[in-house]
Amino acid sequence: MANNPIDGFTLTKGDFEFIGNGLQRPECILAEKDGTLWSADARGGVVKIKPDGSQQIITQSHDADTFSDTEDDAKKFVEGTLPNGLAFASNGDILISNFGTDCLERMTRSGETEVMFNTIDGEPIGKVNFVCRDSKDRIWITVSTMLHDWPKAIDKDLADGRVLLFEEGKGVRIVAEDVHFSNECKLDEKEEYLYVVQTCGRNVARYKVADNGNLSNKEIFGPNDHGRFIDGIAFDSYGNLWGTHVMNDGIFAIKPNGDLQIIFDDSNPDEVKMLDDAFQAGTVDADLLLKCGGDIATWCASITFGGADLKTVYVGSLRATNIPYFQSPVAGLPMVHWNE
Repeated sequence: MANNPIDGFTLTKGDFEFIGNGLQRPECILAEKDGTLWSADARGGVVKIKPDGSQQIITQSHDADTFSDTEDDAKKFVEGTLPNGLAFASNGDILISNFGTDCLERMTRSGETEVMFNTIDGEPIGKVNFVCRDSKDRIWITVSTMLHDWPKAIDKDLADGRVLLFEEGKGVRIVAEDVHFSNECKLDEKEEYLYVVQTCGRNVARYKVADNGNLSNKEIFGPNDHGRFIDGIAFDSYGNLWGTHVMNDGIFAIKPNGDLQIIFDDSNPDEVKMLDDAFQAGTVDADLLLKCGGDIATWCASITFGGADLKTVYVGSLRATNIPYFQSPVAGLPMVHWNE
């Protein structure tokens, strides 16, 4: 096999440019072929950013009481509507995993919103984190924890996360359990495996995908423990799995052979030790988490390949107000919507 195009590739702070302004919790970003970006926003909806940089917030048609107007930083992450993971439906609507209201939503591009589901088998669905769609129009959803106050789930011994599968006409079902705070999930190019971030396992798991959508043969891909929490992942066209370290911020890639490559490190050793010590002791709380974070994309959350050649990489975050981006030496793996 030819040399991996990311071999030796690293970034410095000076390699980033920025787009967008005044964004609130731009956790997940969708890119379209014409250069338009769609960013999740804590004001209840998404921000549409055109290639010229002009932007428009599109708020969901929810009841007002779903929004949080708190000035308390810690409460902002657990109260009110918190659009988190995004995916395009086959008709161009936006699927939203709402980390605040614990439901999967479907929003038109003008803001009309419906709840697709917020229960499973008659029980609350849990802390819905991420959503992605495959080439068979199946929708994969991660549930990080069954605890609404999610910082309490930052626990090395708690594994109550799930992966759900929604199919039109068949409803939603649980296809994986005992996930260690499931976060973003992505399918490989052939859709043979579903890769699931275990934020509190501090690793990436993958599952074999059966024809009927069942998952099996869970195994860890790459390091068993990164020593840092992981949030988002995305494949490039070579088969490298890019990802973000969150709170102790940075960008990494796991090569097809499982080797880890650190591409960008925006953390400092004191914060890494502080968070790891608390994690091992079981004393992590929201106040401690808020003491951590880098400068470029504070609380790095997601990786999105975009641009006409899929070599522009956008970094989502939980605490920045804009979107950093950089140029990759390799194109991203096109998402299912790219050529629809």
